[in-house]
Amino acid sequence: MVVYQLRGAKRMKKILQFFRNSYAELRRVVWPSREQVASSTKVVIVSTILFALVLGVVDFILLKGIDLIF
Repeated sequence: MVVYQLRGAKRMKKILQFFRNSYAELRRVVWPSREQVASSTKVVIVSTILFALVLGVVDFILLKGIDLIF
């Protein structure tokens, strides 16, 4: 029983140390500014819309081509 409690205590220390290290690492992160996040978001949205339009056009062309064949 005592051995099991010691293992549990070691495990708890390791878990607490993991969270301390994680917190310390997050404090060292250089977070992007609001402007950088907004700019990146715009790029992703525009890229997604353009990609969707290209896929829509390709789909339409393939559909019309299949309709011509059959």
